[in-house]
Amino acid sequence: RYVESLSSYARNFMEQLKKPDVDAIHGLSPAIAIDQKSVTTNPRSTVGTMTEIYDFMRLLFSKVGAPQCPEHKIPVESQTPKQIVDDIMKMPKGTKFLLTAPIARGKKGEFLADFQKWAKRGFIRAKVDGKWIELEKAKKLAKTKRHDIDLLIDRLIVDEKFKRRLSESVNLSVEMAKGQVAVEVVGASKGGAHKIKNYSIHSACPECGFSFPELEPRYFSFNNPRGACEGCDGLGYIDAEYYEDENGEEEVWYDAEVCPDCNGQRLKPEVLNVVIKEKNIAELSQMPAEDLLSFFKGLKLKKREALIAEKIIEQIVNRLTYLTRVGTGYLSLDRATRTLSGGETQRIRLATQVGSALVGVLYVLDEPSIGLHPRDHHRLLGILQEIRERGNTILLVEHDEDTIRAADHILDFGPGAGTQGGELVAQGTVAQIMKNKKSLTGDFLSGRKSISMPKERRSGNGAHLSLRGAVGNNLKGVDLNIPFGTLTGVTGVSGSGKSTLVIDTLYKALAQKLYKAVAQPSEYEELEGLDLIDKVININQKPIGRTPRSTPATYVGLFPLIRNLYAQLPEAKIRGYKPGHFSFNVKGGRCEVCAGGGQVKMEMHFLSDVYVDCESCQGLRYSPEIMSVRYKEKSIADVLQMTVGEATEFFRNHKVIHRKLETLQRVGLDYITLGQNSTTLSGGEAQRVKLSRELSKRPTGKTFYILDEPTTGLHFEDVRKLVELLHELVNVGNTVLVIEHHLDVIKNCDHLVDLGPDGGRRGGQIVAEGTPEQVARVMKSETGKFLKKILKE
Repeated sequence: RYVESLSSYARNFMEQLKKPDVDAIHGLSPAIAIDQKSVTTNPRSTVGTMTEIYDFMRLLFSKVGAPQCPEHKIPVESQTPKQIVDDIMKMPKGTKFLLTAPIARGKKGEFLADFQKWAKRGFIRAKVDGKWIELEKAKKLAKTKRHDIDLLIDRLIVDEKFKRRLSESVNLSVEMAKGQVAVEVVGASKGGAHKIKNYSIHSACPECGFSFPELEPRYFSFNNPRGACEGCDGLGYIDAEYYEDENGEEEVWYDAEVCPDCNGQRLKPEVLNVVIKEKNIAELSQMPAEDLLSFFKGLKLKKREALIAEKIIEQIVNRLTYLTRVGTGYLSLDRATRTLSGGETQRIRLATQVGSALVGVLYVLDEPSIGLHPRDHHRLLGILQEIRERGNTILLVEHDEDTIRAADHILDFGPGAGTQGGELVAQGTVAQIMKNKKSLTGDFLSGRKSISMPKERRSGNGAHLSLRGAVGNNLKGVDLNIPFGTLTGVTGVSGSGKSTLVIDTLYKALAQKLYKAVAQPSEYEELEGLDLIDKVININQKPIGRTPRSTPATYVGLFPLIRNLYAQLPEAKIRGYKPGHFSFNVKGGRCEVCAGGGQVKMEMHFLSDVYVDCESCQGLRYSPEIMSVRYKEKSIADVLQMTVGEATEFFRNHKVIHRKLETLQRVGLDYITLGQNSTTLSGGEAQRVKLSRELSKRPTGKTFYILDEPTTGLHFEDVRKLVELLHELVNVGNTVLVIEHHLDVIKNCDHLVDLGPDGGRRGGQIVAEGTPEQVARVMKSETGKFLKKILKE
């Protein structure tokens, strides 16, 4: 049925789709895959919308939210005509009053046609801008000025015998003024002044008549015109734009200025004046999830409201509970998802799935422990075990030691990576894996292999890079001092402010000073030590390319060297081929059927797009003429299909190419192919490709490197290699700053800066700094507690 729903064009490609390279699958349950990829770069997506908690909050506010007048801050309630009559009849008997219909409030126009129409219906007088006029003698009003107009409906006295007449007059006013009624009491005070009271069958202020429409969930959505602030269209800021970093690699949102109309709260003023227990929906969204959970658990409502809200609040509390339990309780619902790390995104999605309470499902997770401090691992493991106890199966791709030890069954692949891997080396319980001498994982779990510590700590060259007074997000005036010529680690529990301090403040400030980057750093007071840095390199885990045309070979500058080599071959010279002919991105040598992509995109309705190999070049990207030019009997297409390890041996006599390939090997990427699509690389692999590019450059000794959790996706053995590389960068005079949770990297640092003491608003302070041994002695440092254990070992 699905195939029949496709277009005839798409169906032509269906036969080309490769079937899974597997003989049989048994016992396959419905599966949910939760990966690390950020859900979206859309600034409208937030933690609240992603988890659906905000959707339930919108429903709650539409049902039991209490509107308040934006000006007078008094409750605004809707009333039926009968309630309006009953309230008027509560005035002292004999009170004289005028019943008017508030036709216009601050509205421009001439209104003469209206006056004439009302006169024909039998109405006699109206009050215009505070003065009474006779409708028969009315003249045009100034159409450029704003006017207040009240149509006189009736003159009455409070008395039971006039109640029926009052009821008719109220209904008439409701009809004429679109639900509005006004009462002017004659002689309400000395001097005969009139007291005016406003009523509305909609929600309206009794003092000024400000009215609310009927509250609906969409009214509280910043993605809907009904609720979105008109100044920023619901974004919370104005003059937002995209920019690329100094390497031309990223599309990054630059938040220029907080919207002055809504003060960043994204919603219209009237929406922000609907409250539950004196809190509007934006204020609740700004609270950390753990605090919001306490708010809803302690929420006391009136009996009728409680009955309406019970099921809604139950859903909100349930989802907030899991959001807190997976270690993301420090995040607020208004946090943009594009600012989340891969690990945070994955844990939030996990919390969302757990909240749905499914049974009999296969959950597939890709390293959910990423970004978690060792202190919080037990929370995540508790959630996973709870999912299992419900009757579900969990399949984890994981490198974290605690998670591996908690697994019921382990599948260990190897013995190496890439073409050297692909075998099931060992499987069974932790004890069985540890006993298996073929398992590299077992070697590290059993202690047969380990990541050693340096014999001595570097003290640096005596100078420091100093950032003072950092106050971005939850930072509380942090002063950061980094000794030049050291490997410095920034540690702390999730949400303690590490990324805000290092990436949002320090890196952006350095990029702005050194490269005139457009990115605005988070607020700080002072930055010293710039004269000792010639460049700053942020080696993050973002993709090295946005399209399948990007490859590791092009990124590290290897491919131009290979193209030049092929262009120098005798056969290439005879045919007049230049280096450009050996590029699959340029006309001349590429396959023109797929334009050098090697694949043709097939758009699938309802599913992700599928890429199929080009029928003409069979995925090799080049024309037959170009592939007939060979070096050591290999075409350039053959070279692109080589692994780094194979290519290193193939080009062993070409010094420059060989050196670049060696650096890729040294960062543990000997298994990837030179022509592999960059979009297929994991975050950890992308980061190591970037590290390789830096290692292949001539060292200046004045480079400042920043790495954000470089152990992501790394096996114990890969971490060991990474630590060696980081030490190598420092040994030639550079400074390396690393944000990390992995204790084997932390124990190898010369200097540590530990943030905390907790996450969110309870974080943002330096709780300990110094060598790992010094931090281990600080009682209030969560990192120190775990360091103490491994330093003793």
